[in-house]
Amino acid sequence: MNIEAIVIGVSAGGFKTLDKLIMGLREDLKVPIIVVQHIGSSSENYIVTYLNEKSALHIKEVEEKEWIMGGTVYFAPSNYHVLIERNRSFSLTVEEKVCFARPSIDVMFESAAEAYPDQLLGIVLTGANSDGTSGCRAIKACGGLVFVQNPDEAEFMDMPLSVIRNHYQDAVMTIDEMIDVINKIR
Repeated sequence: MNIEAIVIGVSAGGFKTLDKLIMGLREDLKVPIIVVQHIGSSSENYIVTYLNEKSALHIKEVEEKEWIMGGTVYFAPSNYHVLIERNRSFSLTVEEKVCFARPSIDVMFESAAEAYPDQLLGIVLTGANSDGTSGCRAIKACGGLVFVQNPDEAEFMDMPLSVIRNHYQDAVMTIDEMIDVINKIR
């Protein structure tokens, strides 16, 4: 499968997990990675600054109407849903919360599935609710792949388990296994 983008959904317990995952990625990774992490509405999104100082990849917060570029890790800003347009640019919206969250993993995954139909890898990591499950259904319906973090490794297993219980995953992996697979994407 030709992967042209990776979308990641993460919630509770995500800081340590994202640190390990992103720090393990090779610096010449060509695909964009778009992350929705549940954060508070007044959050400064410290993880962007923290990871950008440590990672060889470019880490930044999503900006309205920005074109999606390979080799960049994008983070959803606090209090905005991130939409990926079919022309592969970003839109931000403050519509109602989904699964009690804004940004919502489902909103981003569903729009990404339409923009990158059979060329998308969706990843659900640690989290304490079911956000991401509906988005994984959309990714699968459009021909993409879905990986979930092994619930035994996740700090909070609810999000990965929700995807697994609905049978939307292609693989259940540890973070180290995900790093290995992502680093092989050309």
